[in-house]
Amino acid sequence: MTWLIYALAALAEIAGCFAFWAWIRLDRSPLWIAPGVVSLALFAYLLTRVDSEAAGRAYAAYGGVYIVASVLWLWLVEHRTPDRWDILGASVCLVGAAIILAGPRTT
Repeated sequence: MTWLIYALAALAEIAGCFAFWAWIRLDRSPLWIAPGVVSLALFAYLLTRVDSEAAGRAYAAYGGVYIVASVLWLWLVEHRTPDRWDILGASVCLVGAAIILAGPRTT
């Protein structure tokens, strides 16, 4: 369930940030701000649903998922093909996130 929550959080965060990007960098209407704010609030809420005893660990593991989702956004939404460095870097980050999530804890 954690990976699904992270995936949904990443989509919400990227969509929210992209709304601001579209408004400021792509000269879209300021009305893009409203769904952007809602999306960013959803992102923050979703991260609270992750089963973790420490927020910092949940956020650190999420970082890897966010990077992979950003590269997918680049490809699927912005129609720019990720290069081998994008893919390699995202893969390394995802491995790091898995280590943080699955590593044995001694409490």
